[in-house]
Amino acid sequence: MLATISRMTPLNRRLPVAVLAGVLMVPAFAPFDLFWLAPLSLLALLILVRECAPRQALAIGYAFGLGCFAAGVYWVYISMHTFGGAPALLAAVMTVALIACLAVYPALVSILLARFWPDSSPVRHLLAFPVLWTLAEWLRGWLFSGFGWLSAGYSQIDTPLAGFAPLGGVLLMSFLVALSAGLLWQLWLWRRRAVVTGVAVLALALVWSAGAVLERVQWTQPASEPLAIALVQGNVSQDKKWLPSMRRPTLDRYHELTLAHLGRDLIVWPEAALPVLLNHVPMPYMEGLQSALDEHGSELLMGILKRDYDKDVEYNTIMAMGDPAQFYYKYHLVPFGEFFPVPGFVRRQLALLNLPYTGFERGESRQPPLEVAGVSVAASICYEDLFGSWFAQTVPGAGLLVNVSNDAWFGDSIAPAQHLQIARMRALENSRMMLRATNTGITAIIGPRGEILARLGQFETGTLTGEVVAHEGLTPYTRWRNWPLVLVLLTGLLVAGVLARRV
Repeated sequence: MLATISRMTPLNRRLPVAVLAGVLMVPAFAPFDLFWLAPLSLLALLILVRECAPRQALAIGYAFGLGCFAAGVYWVYISMHTFGGAPALLAAVMTVALIACLAVYPALVSILLARFWPDSSPVRHLLAFPVLWTLAEWLRGWLFSGFGWLSAGYSQIDTPLAGFAPLGGVLLMSFLVALSAGLLWQLWLWRRRAVVTGVAVLALALVWSAGAVLERVQWTQPASEPLAIALVQGNVSQDKKWLPSMRRPTLDRYHELTLAHLGRDLIVWPEAALPVLLNHVPMPYMEGLQSALDEHGSELLMGILKRDYDKDVEYNTIMAMGDPAQFYYKYHLVPFGEFFPVPGFVRRQLALLNLPYTGFERGESRQPPLEVAGVSVAASICYEDLFGSWFAQTVPGAGLLVNVSNDAWFGDSIAPAQHLQIARMRALENSRMMLRATNTGITAIIGPRGEILARLGQFETGTLTGEVVAHEGLTPYTRWRNWPLVLVLLTGLLVAGVLARRV
């Protein structure tokens, strides 16, 4: 197969294969977990841009990106049309636009590779490609508000490469996936030379065995007695949640599921659990709930929407019930879902197009941990757990991670499983246990090594119970985040550029 791909000279023959190679990247991630496809998919990209002019490489990289993101984030259409109420044509156009924008990043990697590094040079495959790929993922994770979904490293959370996550996060794992692809290509190119083949095999073995060794390192230590917890999964379909007829049944459902587990140290509700602003929840409901919690020594973290009438804005929040109540206000809002990233006068016009628009105000980037059940909690809402570097800066001073989400927006697609995989990476990077409460699934208790300790299936109504402990200590990634790796990558890019002129 490698020989066949490498002989494909005409561009029109390579483009369909590039699309297919991109599509095959997606099963490397959850829920399929065919992790070995990630380096093989990148290997195919390396082969396809072989002996290509820069413009040809640009087209091939773009085709690869289109295949990958079309197969991997198609569910954006479901969120916008099926549950957001956007017209089908508008939702389709915006989904295609997102995919088209995301595909630019593999295209940039490919054109830079073809423009500056000779195809025969090992520098191209072993340094330039992994550096460029990782820098592209880094840019994609924050540029234009950021969308780091399907970063290659996420696919390796159940492999030995996971041992590198507390050192350099998901980006370091992505680098090692791309490096593995480059080593595999060198192995194929020099398969008839025993010495070179042996070196490539040894390098691969060292990378993966080093990860296995690092997995044994205990970066943090337990710092609390076990806490009995309960994560409530109300399982209210997004297309019915905000119907007036569902308001009372939803309030009753969460009330009953909570009362059934009073006595637990901490109870967590998912994002925007109640289909009503906090300001409009009936006072007897809140008072009765608080009284029951106090009587049994339980504390509740509630995902709920809140309006500030003085500022005339609404917030997506997590509230720690008590006197006084504590609040976490969501910082990373979903573009075109929770805010329109356009000027105000354009926003008013777009709001008339029936987009899933609510116009939330963002909270502060740095907010203090919530103090509940005797521990400090680093809180996040929904896809905020996608921003690894930002997430890490919320961790110091907190012993436990809590993410509340409403993955009902994704329907019965692959996105909830992908999102759970992302949450697992945040727990692994920071070596903290995470409580993940979602509306329709997948609710889970995640260990400090990113392992799933317990979970509820999708579309189940119920409560997940268990015990967790807070942790203390900081991983290198928590302490330094992405910056050391980015500096190393930029240095590597400079070195690769110098070597390209000499090799």
